Amino acid sequence: MYKIRIILDTKKDVIRTILVDNHLNLEDLHLTIAKSFGFKGQEMASFYRTDEEWTQGEEIPLFNMEEVGVGISMKTCLLAQTLPVTNDKLIYVYDFLKMWTFYVDVVEISNEKTTGLPKIILTVGEIPDEAPEKEFVAEKLDDGFTDEDDNDEEFGDFDEFDYNEY
Repeated sequence: MYKIRIILDTKKDVIRTILVDNHLNLEDLHLTIAKSFGFKGQEMASFYRTDEEWTQGEEIPLFNMEEVGVGISMKTCLLAQTLPVTNDKLIYVYDFLKMWTFYVDVVEISNEKTTGLPKIILTVGEIPDEAPEKEFVAEKLDDGFTDEDDNDEEFGDFDEFDYNEY
């Protein structure tokens, strides 16, 4: 049995702690998380592998996205293989139009057999009516070029070139 804490990325605390079976795949976990926050589970979603600092890594999509063959998907990833130890983490994004973002953290893993799983054992806060706005800012990379390099010394200033001459 896994005890998993899911935290919605909002200013106010919105948390669910759930118990799920060890043999669950990530597609079933996706549906359990979505329903525990009041969603129907019908929107596109992905899990992302992450490290201790919640740095987003490899995507685990809801469906196989490979053109040929079998690629990684929620259905092919078992919980016990994806999150094998306590404190393993995933980022979960539900509904790519609204970008509901959740932090998924394994609190406890046990061999205890419990009936009636999945089960919500803790509910804190209510989900807001609208998803929090996400701002994605890319890191500014130094590409070695500056605005001063816009004029090519060999050919002159292209801004002054009269294209109608030819």
